[in-house]
Amino acid sequence: MGTDAHVLVVGGDGDSLPRARRRLDELERRWSRFRPDSELCRLNELAGAPTVVSVETFALLEHAVAAWSRTGGAFDPTVLAALEAVGYDRDFALIEPVGPPSSAATVPVPGCGGIVLDRLVRSVSLPPGVRIDLGGIGKGYAADLVAGELLHDGAEGVCVNLGGDLRVEGRPPKGDAWVVDVEDAPNHLIRLSAGAVATTSRRRRVWRRGDELAHHVIDPRTGAPAVTPWVSATVVSGDAVTAEPLAKAMLLVSELGLADARLRDHGAAGFVVDEHGGVHHLADVDRFLVSGGASADIGGVLERTSPPLGRASRTVQTPNVRSTSWHDARLLQPPAL
Repeated sequence: MGTDAHVLVVGGDGDSLPRARRRLDELERRWSRFRPDSELCRLNELAGAPTVVSVETFALLEHAVAAWSRTGGAFDPTVLAALEAVGYDRDFALIEPVGPPSSAATVPVPGCGGIVLDRLVRSVSLPPGVRIDLGGIGKGYAADLVAGELLHDGAEGVCVNLGGDLRVEGRPPKGDAWVVDVEDAPNHLIRLSAGAVATTSRRRRVWRRGDELAHHVIDPRTGAPAVTPWVSATVVSGDAVTAEPLAKAMLLVSELGLADARLRDHGAAGFVVDEHGGVHHLADVDRFLVSGGASADIGGVLERTSPPLGRASRTVQTPNVRSTSWHDARLLQPPAL
């Protein structure tokens, strides 16, 4: 999924972590726009005709269209052509971090209004010319799926963190809560007994073309990389498939009062971080924060929204707790400004 991953399991059996990784690999094969044989690529190629997809892909597309509707189009999975037009047209590892000016014009984002989802036969029909990218919601849904499946298979507690979109459920390794450390917001620790946290940042996938710095968060209103006072947005919600697209949408809302109202409408909370590092709290997020940004020795387990970069793969086992993480080298450091 073009990101770092960290899975932590309390209890369960010896195959819990390998099973989680196999499942995530399977979902990657279904939803990647960089795999020509993926379900997503096949669906995009057959735009204009009904296409039968798997149960997981159909459910994800239902969530994506619903998120587009709920956010008034601020989250929009039909941004693929616009992403390609600004330079994100291949695996991120293959994108030159610095290049000559681009002459490509921005591409309009068509929206989801013409997408037809037929539950009876589990088919999807995209309008001709419409192609979708599931990168703004797929990690959240994958985290939800894998967390639920691990619990179903006997785990007592689980944390699935896919590049800052994470889901926690069940018993933490110690204490009575999971504690999430948000990378872009120093001293902001989120304490959850269960639920999800998602962060969207315009600083992680960036590249320069001439004098212009581009990033991967497209504003559907313009078809161009979003111009926003916020460098990142973090959302706390009941599940990650809700939190991830909401974080994308919140990054585009420049007025704090409107952002606060929209999160409340969704039963969520969160905060945005400005260019100077200021953190602006939204929708009663304080009730989830550890007072004073105390360290994780409050009794919970600390989980960063962006796993630390290190070895390509790492597995740690302590009594009754198993943890594995791996790094996708496709995420490179941003070009110098």
